[in-house]
Amino acid sequence: METSALEVPGAGAIDARALSKLRWRCRRGLLENDLLIERYFARNEAISADDARGLAMLMELPDPDLLDLFLGRRAPPPELAGPEVLRVLHAVRPPR
Repeated sequence: METSALEVPGAGAIDARALSKLRWRCRRGLLENDLLIERYFARNEAISADDARGLAMLMELPDPDLLDLFLGRRAPPPELAGPEVLRVLHAVRPPR
């Protein structure tokens, strides 16, 4: 999957401009996804470049597939099973 819509350079925390772009890119059509993503941003004031890349990869998915991953209904496909995506999924998932 390509993350060309959002360039996330290097390591460390992303700057305010990159964070603003990421938040805009994470807006979804499905309210449940929006609520989970907004809670993620509220809990994580500083987003690392790795987490930003993970979020950008997840945003390429259709809303129903994204919600299934967020809720843990299914495991991510192999191309999304990298540490960046898994860390974001763990942080987004509601407590059980």
